[in-house]
Amino acid sequence: MASGAIEYKSGTLQVSNYTNLLETKTNSGITCIWSGKFMRVNSYQIDFKWKFDWNELKKQGVDELTGHITVSLTNDRFTAKTINVKITEDNQEITKEVWGIYYSYNVYYEYSLTPHYALISEKPGYDKMFAPSDQNDTILVVDKKKLHVNKSFLSYHSEYFRKLFSSDYKQGDAKPPKRQRKQVPDNKEVQTQEFPIKDVSFKDFALLLSTFYPNPVFPTDATVEKLLELARRFVISSVINIIEYHLLNNSRINSEKTLWMADEYVMPKLLEKCIRGLNTVEKAKKLDQSPEYEKLSDSAKAKALDRLIKLF
Repeated sequence: MASGAIEYKSGTLQVSNYTNLLETKTNSGITCIWSGKFMRVNSYQIDFKWKFDWNELKKQGVDELTGHITVSLTNDRFTAKTINVKITEDNQEITKEVWGIYYSYNVYYEYSLTPHYALISEKPGYDKMFAPSDQNDTILVVDKKKLHVNKSFLSYHSEYFRKLFSSDYKQGDAKPPKRQRKQVPDNKEVQTQEFPIKDVSFKDFALLLSTFYPNPVFPTDATVEKLLELARRFVISSVINIIEYHLLNNSRINSEKTLWMADEYVMPKLLEKCIRGLNTVEKAKKLDQSPEYEKLSDSAKAKALDRLIKLF
């Protein structure tokens, strides 16, 4: 699954017979070392190289970057060159040979790279996590699969489950609970309730619970939107708080979508950061032209406008 593109534009630097390393720059978890030099004295062939260190993104679940690099002149001495890239290894090197007619050029480059996250397997340890145990006293049935859970733990985290497990539960989201008999060590039978949960896949629901269950699975850019949707449905504020922390500190999702999520799912710290980030006319135009802008609440639009008025 892909996230928003990471973009960067370098400053203008001179490349000649005497240059090699031109720039080292870190941007949104990607460190790029850019070098350029003429292949040999009295030759018009320039050898450009970009080495990408993106280990920080790998730690967040990214398994490849795709996009393009463009190298340009500040005048028309050679046509801008664009290289389509697919980066799958850390410290992978991209090269491009360019021919000109002079021995020195003022050049700059820019890239647009989209992180792609590894697909999440359907059951990453869920069998063990939701297996029968002395601590689990209730069964949730999702997609005909049974998740053994602790009623008190879920009730503590979620008003939805607190109501579901109450004796006077009457909402239509689940059928009346069934009871399943099980043996305990003293050979006495006890009854374990089963609660069907509708309109959600096992994979998504198990991922939601595992986000705040013991030994939690941390959210990634690939999972945050689905988790936010389910956290709101099942009224689990702790999951929204966990995701807000991720979006504040680790996410590479573009600012327009992040602003929309902050507004839609009521994450005040994230909303404040996004509004502060609207500090140029270009960013304001990009937000206005994005599909997320129309989905913003009137309150968020007013905050964005107020920020721009104060800035300019």
